[in-house]
Amino acid sequence: MKTKVNKIIILLFAASALWACNDAAIHKEIVDFKDAEWAVDDIQKFTFEVKDNTKSYSINYMLRNAAQYPFYNIYLKSWLKDSTGASLESGMEELMLFDEKSGKPLGDGLGDLFDHKIGAAQYRDIKFPYNGTYTFELQQNMRPDPLLGIMSVGFEVVDNTAEK
Repeated sequence: MKTKVNKIIILLFAASALWACNDAAIHKEIVDFKDAEWAVDDIQKFTFEVKDNTKSYSINYMLRNAAQYPFYNIYLKSWLKDSTGASLESGMEELMLFDEKSGKPLGDGLGDLFDHKIGAAQYRDIKFPYNGTYTFELQQNMRPDPLLGIMSVGFEVVDNTAEK
């Protein structure tokens, strides 16, 4: 009986590991903040390669916050730049981290930490102009400086054709 239970547990772990992998992501990167503090002038810069500019891509924000984060949302400014530093797209988005009315944390959590993967509305169905190196930049745009309770931030670039 114990052997059967162990086999089931191992099978569940293996299945969850396979399910967690996202073959559609061509790049994923996350940066941790010391003491869970993100300063306004601490712009996170991520570099990635596009090898097939004939495909359509999307970007997802990746964020981890503590339950003690003092707001229900976060505003992020973002820039997508080519290898020359020319801005291809930029903007600001509001991400919801907690339910505005109930205060219930959104995202996947364990204990007092919550992970969020949120599709970037302005970076859906991107067609890169050429193959090569691109930079994605993120900056928090909240009033407190530093912003407390943000453990890490990052992004992933997803091949839209691989998701279907």
